[in-house]
Amino acid sequence: MFKKPLNFVLALSLLLIPLLLSSGKAEAAEAQVIEKGKKVNVQVMSYNIHHGEGEDGVLDLQRVAEVIKRSGADIIGLQEVDNHFSDRSDFEDQAKWLADYLGMHYSYAANLDYEPLNEGQYRRQYGTAVLSKYPILSSENHLLTNIPYPVNPTEQRGLSETLINVKGNHVRFFNTHLDNKRAEQRDLQIMETLEIAKQKEGTSIFTGDFNATPDSGEMMKMTAQYNDVFAELSQNEDFTYPSVPQPDRRIDYLFASDEVKIQSAEVINTDASDHLPIMADLVLTKKAPFQNGEGKK
Repeated sequence: MFKKPLNFVLALSLLLIPLLLSSGKAEAAEAQVIEKGKKVNVQVMSYNIHHGEGEDGVLDLQRVAEVIKRSGADIIGLQEVDNHFSDRSDFEDQAKWLADYLGMHYSYAANLDYEPLNEGQYRRQYGTAVLSKYPILSSENHLLTNIPYPVNPTEQRGLSETLINVKGNHVRFFNTHLDNKRAEQRDLQIMETLEIAKQKEGTSIFTGDFNATPDSGEMMKMTAQYNDVFAELSQNEDFTYPSVPQPDRRIDYLFASDEVKIQSAEVINTDASDHLPIMADLVLTKKAPFQNGEGKK
């Protein structure tokens, strides 16, 4: 007499078990995503690679790649990067070459963009690049003010902006190389940089060769808005240029917004370029989990 009810209960149980297991897996996966995104250490580097030419006059892009590889850096802002530019770098697409060698994602930002030497060849470009162990969600290059000086003109500069997903933390990563001839030009370029970054919410990190020392008027505008990583650690005399025989000034920088915790920073000694690379260990903290692929603002 109990055969049919028992069979019904058994059948119902068999139907419910997968649902319960599935629900449990979904909750566990959701908890894991939220936990992963809350706090994460990230190693960030800024490196002017001088189109791969070292202080010994030798073009050796692999030497640059090995410096980055040994550092363990997760995200790298590179300056003076050639893309099929000229025979000085063997017409190499340097950003792609480095990304392939290191197994990283990359984005390239051309500040100079010339016609190819011969029809059907690549355009000749020079600018900045970002390498990342983490996915690059989007990238954009903002060309900065270039005053047309009639005497001793300056080259076009830019601010590269990438959005990087660091284990659930969406980071605005800015990379730049400012004018090397006039403080007036750099001042305008920094004000533009700050205005561009102001339009974006969330965590921001800046890397770059700013071609100015920390006590300059233009750099003070930058430090008024963002934390100079080396200054925060009282390492203002960690000089970066020239790489040999002895650096005597700090013109390469890492900046971070207030919610980024600064753990440590160092200058890496190498003659692979005329600049020394700098690196910092930072801690990112996400205030809320992402929903539908976007961060809460």
